[in-house]
Amino acid sequence: MGKVAYKRRQERGERRPVHIKIKKDDLVRVIAGRDKGKTGKVLEVDRFERKVTVEGVSIVKRHTRPNPSKQIKGGIADKPMPIDISNVMALTSGGVPTRIGYKMETAGNTVRRTRIARKTGEPLERR
Repeated sequence: MGKVAYKRRQERGERRPVHIKIKKDDLVRVIAGRDKGKTGKVLEVDRFERKVTVEGVSIVKRHTRPNPSKQIKGGIADKPMPIDISNVMALTSGGVPTRIGYKMETAGNTVRRTRIARKTGEPLERR
């Protein structure tokens, strides 16, 4: 994001983007809220609002009006809504909720930062 866009966001009172360790397509478990205990795949991460959208979690009904020019059929549709990043934890391959840490690996001249599970120490590969 450029400096101009960042300044425009600040003028509108939006928060500054934060570094979020949970990425898109990660498997997460909800640890708080009305959907506590559910697991799902992360569909979207919003760094400005500090929210994630998880598949099958926080589902609401949305009524849409038909619009033939845009090929929108209309009716009642289920839509996942974003939840706060603090209410989810990443899952390891064994299904254990864990925090995420980083480990520096050197391969020749390059240094690579890989995500690891704090509880088990195993690498969290992208699913």
